[in-house]
Amino acid sequence: MTGYGKSVANYQGKKIHVEIKSLNSKALDLSTRIAPLYREKEMWIRQRIAKELERGKVDFSLWIEKNEATLATPINRAVVTNYIQQIQSICQELSIEDPEEHLIPTVLRLPDAMTLAEADELSEEEWGVVTVAIDEAISQLVAFRKQEGESLAKTFNEKVDNIEALLHSIEPYETARVEKIRERIITNLQKISEVEYDKNRLEQEMIYYIEKLDISEEKQRLANHLNYFRETMRDGHGQGKKLGFIAQEMGREINTTGSKSNLAEMQNIVVKMKDELEQIKEQVLNVM
Repeated sequence: MTGYGKSVANYQGKKIHVEIKSLNSKALDLSTRIAPLYREKEMWIRQRIAKELERGKVDFSLWIEKNEATLATPINRAVVTNYIQQIQSICQELSIEDPEEHLIPTVLRLPDAMTLAEADELSEEEWGVVTVAIDEAISQLVAFRKQEGESLAKTFNEKVDNIEALLHSIEPYETARVEKIRERIITNLQKISEVEYDKNRLEQEMIYYIEKLDISEEKQRLANHLNYFRETMRDGHGQGKKLGFIAQEMGREINTTGSKSNLAEMQNIVVKMKDELEQIKEQVLNVM
């Protein structure tokens, strides 16, 4: 679910920047930084992002870059003119020399001589320009996510194929494992010469013991989970959580196989399967 998108629009001397980025998250966690002029549209922006992105920790920024001419504070012509007229009138009445040299700097420091720009009002035309920029940034992020998704699908297929191949590689060791268990038990019994045992009962106990170590069911369930994982990927959008659940079930079968594998070669294979599965679990958080 990681992604990034950026767009820039121009409107009447203003450069409007839109930036959006996302990281992994189980739900939609949206943070916004919006220029004051556009804050009245925050709910619209949030709904728009939620509709397109659904999940992820998302940071959205919308700000205005103004040019120097726009940033300059305007002079209140009417107020300055009135101040000058009043000062000149007072000087004449009191027979004071007109302070021509210092008049303008003095007047500009008087209240309201420098008028701050009036608060802008958001017009429909400007908002139309901004919405296009927002949609473009979101589209870039979605495209980024799709590209990443294609790469992830390739990775998942490789990892699932690797687990399946490792699962098949266990089979040759299963028959050998049973024979080794049988030989080890009989050999140990033969070492205790003074102990007599019922061979039929021994055979029954060995069958019971070997059945407890049988991994046929675990292998079958794991194979089913691998196929289900592939099918779920082919279902497309919105399968991230489901893939995570399937990966958990795969882990249970691999762990059970490992606990029943009392042969070093089989345990080594199980460790390799766990490694492949952990890589799947790390990346499945990136899936919508």
